[in-house]
Amino acid sequence: MRNHKFLILSLPFLLLTFVQTATAQEQKIGYIDSDYILSKMPEYDGVQQTLKRLSQGWKDKIDEMDSEIEQLNKEFDAKEILYTDEVRKQKKQEIEAEKKQREQYLQDKFGSDGEYFQRQKELLEPIQRKIMNAVNTVAERNGFDYVFDRAGDFKFMYARQQWNISDDVLIELGIDPDQASN
Repeated sequence: MRNHKFLILSLPFLLLTFVQTATAQEQKIGYIDSDYILSKMPEYDGVQQTLKRLSQGWKDKIDEMDSEIEQLNKEFDAKEILYTDEVRKQKKQEIEAEKKQREQYLQDKFGSDGEYFQRQKELLEPIQRKIMNAVNTVAERNGFDYVFDRAGDFKFMYARQQWNISDDVLIELGIDPDQASN
């Protein structure tokens, strides 16, 4: 009697487990490598070139500021013994002000909220939207339940190549994966 009661109580749990297992086996999962897809997209090269030109001008300005700071330091070292305490203090303040100005410029241009990353986000957004639309189209057409991107922070410990739909996404974008540049 006791075994009968246990069997009757555990039967719904066993059925639920069986149904969940069967459902999980029917799910179709794919993945993309967005870095690979981006490397094949011609417009991504244009974004990279634009960002490179933009940042080069800023790097040149930073190099110029570094030279000015270096020159002020050399001048200070060479004439320090000739300065009065007040002039010495003033020169040190000038050097510190130049250093702070350089650091602020660096932060404004390349900091986490800087112009470089804002511009990068602005330029990449249309490309990312285009990729996302292509992923959605491929996933819906091929019946995928989930599609992961293995290029970001999410990493696969193992993934079968047969579930990689990156080339399908490129084809959806109108790019021949074999002809596009790497």
